[in-house]
Amino acid sequence: MVEIVPEGEDLRKATRWISDRRKEEDKNLNKLVEEACIRFDLSPKDSEFLIRFFSKEK
Repeated sequence: MVEIVPEGEDLRKATRWISDRRKEEDKNLNKLVEEACIRFDLSPKDSEFLIRFFSKEK
């Protein structure tokens, strides 16, 4: 299995933050990505990556 590792420290932090929140809360993925983008000052391109990354997770 190939592990996808996002580039950039903020994007890695956001990925970890979203993963943790999905375990704790029953929130919509898009809402979590939106919150992560604000919290970690991510670009729209990073937002798209996060949505694709977590959508493939299932």
